[in-house]
Amino acid sequence: MNKIEKRLVKMGVVLPPPLVLPSKNRTSAVQSGNLLFISGHGAALLDDLEVVKRGKVGLEVSEEEAYKTTRACAIKMLATVKHHIGDLDRVTQIVQIHGMINAHPDFERHNMVLNGASDFFYEVFGEDVGCHGRFSMGVGGLVACQPVEIEGIFEIAAG
Repeated sequence: MNKIEKRLVKMGVVLPPPLVLPSKNRTSAVQSGNLLFISGHGAALLDDLEVVKRGKVGLEVSEEEAYKTTRACAIKMLATVKHHIGDLDRVTQIVQIHGMINAHPDFERHNMVLNGASDFFYEVFGEDVGCHGRFSMGVGGLVACQPVEIEGIFEIAAG
C-alpha cells in the first residue's frame, strides 16, 4: 500500500467507485502532458447516503451540509484520479480546484462550502502537494438540482 492510501486508511476514508460518465463523448478525466483535468464531480452522483444531494445552499441546504457534500465530492474525485493514474503517490501537485455552489442569491459564503474539498485534499496530501489555487462561485442552478459540483487540475509524475 502506498503512502497516500495509508493516509486515507488512517483517516478512515474508503474510496468509492470512480466517476463513470454515461456518454462516450466525454470522460471523467483527461491527461495532457503531466496535467490531469478532472471533470465535474457533483452531489447527484455520490454513493454517500449521509450527504445532501439536492437543494440550494442557503435555502434547503445549510452551509455545514454543503461543506460535507463538497468533501464527499472530493473523495469521489480522488477515486477518479486513482482510476486514471493507478497510484495516488504520482500526484505531485493539486494545481487548482473549481467549485460551483448552487446557492440562494443572498448566500455569500461559497468559499466556506468549497473548503470541504480544499480541507480534504490538504489533509490527504499535506502542505506541499495539497495546497492549491481555486475559485468558488455561486450559480443559479446545477444539474439535478445538486448543491455543489467541483472539478480540478492535478499535476502527475510520469508513471
